[in-house]
Amino acid sequence: MKSVKMILAAAALLVGFSASAQDFSDDAKFGKWGATAEERQSNISASNYLKESIDAKDFKRATEYFQQLLNNCPAASQNTFARGVTIYKNKAQRARSVEERKMYIDSILFIYDQRVIYFGDHSKNGKDYILDMKARDMLRYCTTDRPLLRSGLKAAVDAGIESGNSHLDIAASYFKYLCEDYEYDDNVTSDMILAEYERLSPLFAEASAEDEQFRDMFETSFGTSGAASCENLEALFSQKLAADPDNEALLAQAVALMSRAQCTSDFFFATTEKYYTVKPSSETALFLAQGFKNRGEHDKALKYLREALAVETDPAKKEPLYVQIGLIEVTKHNYAAAAEAARELRGINPENGYSYFILGQCYASTPCTEDKVGGATVYWAAYDAMAQAVNLLKDEPEVQKAAQQLMSAYRAAFPVQESCFFAELTAGDRYTILCGFAAGQATTVRYR
Repeated sequence: MKSVKMILAAAALLVGFSASAQDFSDDAKFGKWGATAEERQSNISASNYLKESIDAKDFKRATEYFQQLLNNCPAASQNTFARGVTIYKNKAQRARSVEERKMYIDSILFIYDQRVIYFGDHSKNGKDYILDMKARDMLRYCTTDRPLLRSGLKAAVDAGIESGNSHLDIAASYFKYLCEDYEYDDNVTSDMILAEYERLSPLFAEASAEDEQFRDMFETSFGTSGAASCENLEALFSQKLAADPDNEALLAQAVALMSRAQCTSDFFFATTEKYYTVKPSSETALFLAQGFKNRGEHDKALKYLREALAVETDPAKKEPLYVQIGLIEVTKHNYAAAAEAARELRGINPENGYSYFILGQCYASTPCTEDKVGGATVYWAAYDAMAQAVNLLKDEPEVQKAAQQLMSAYRAAFPVQESCFFAELTAGDRYTILCGFAAGQATTVRYR
């Protein structure tokens, strides 16, 4: 340690000698460092000593130089604040009590705030950059003070939005803490969460693949917050729409959020139908269809789905329409219509597992009386289709589970070995279904 201090002292002398040899009378060049040549020389030397002290891990001396620069010439250099943060992070790490650590953390936050005052308008490392760094340090040091943490994160998010340089990880963290605190902090209201969800949603709409995790975090936080209940949404939007009933953007917002919450109130349907009248689209038709489906009003759901399908030209937007039509027609036992929707769906996207989920049920609905085994051969095709569904619906665990249960039921309905023997059907042979909705489907002979 003694040798380090000697090296530091020698370096300081060299820097001091170099500084003393310069002419500090040029106000344009050195004006920010002090009012007089003597002050400028002293502060520039202190800036050099500050760096050298930190490099030598002499934080006691570094603190003295930092305080001198902060008091005398805070607008001279951003390095002053960056090094100040380094000093107090070291102090916080070495604090001997909770109170002492908190004092040093408060100092870190103060330094960031001062940097914003003096360098917030910097073209490269301005307000958004500074508050982003502050937010990241708050995530490290301030997680027990949730109101303070939320405030700091929000400030960083706001600055990022203002500058057009948002960081999705910080935005997602801010919204996560806001949603979590809704459960126990009376200062966090459902209106606040709903407003922030709508404000921040555009940031995540075009998230890159590497930022997808933050979009998922954002959506999950909202979905599990309890704030986006049908009751809260209706209370919020009934007031807003009463004041501005023809506001298209407000109608769209209400429909999207209430549909996500799977609302089935009269207010939801009235609002959604009004929006559909104002701006008909496949998306709004899906909202209405889902709502009517949840209420068991399948005919109304199909009405909107088929209306949308009739005018929709984008195959990608037709895909979810066919999914819902097929599922509803299966529920209604209209297997011919369900099979037709499923085949159209498969034509658009062969990798959509719903087509196989629907077709499997259609195959199983019509035993083939011509197969000499009591119509049981259709269950081979139904089983095969449902196996495809299980493989393709990995992102739909509830539907995948239902498909697995149907597979078990179809397997239990396979013909017995004796029946196959008399029908001259051998296990493992290829077989083509002769009739029913599965007619023409190639499958494999199997015994129960």
